[in-house]
Amino acid sequence: MLTNINPKLPMRSKKATKDYYVNQLGFSEIGDYDGYLMVEKDAIELHFFEFKDLNPDENYGQVYIRTDKIDSLYQTLLDAKVRIHPNGLLETKPWGQKEFSLLDPDKNLLTFGESI
Repeated sequence: MLTNINPKLPMRSKKATKDYYVNQLGFSEIGDYDGYLMVEKDAIELHFFEFKDLNPDENYGQVYIRTDKIDSLYQTLLDAKVRIHPNGLLETKPWGQKEFSLLDPDKNLLTFGESI
């Protein structure tokens, strides 16, 4: 039986990735291994694998994270001066979700959504 999913996204620099997720987004580090990083926040766990030759402009890494307090999360990130994706400002979508998006240092797209 399936019980959980932990997306694996590429990273060029563990230091930059850790700084972004821990210091800017408020995740906690739960694993730091040679070429591999694991972070968590609430019930979300993300894994990163080292990919030094990654061209961020050609990266299509994406993850959709559901939340139950999107307005509060969005405001917290704005207050922390986290850059919101210019095409991903908080808005209600035709498919019944309120969403916003971020790009991490390697241009992995993080979309946060709440059902309305």
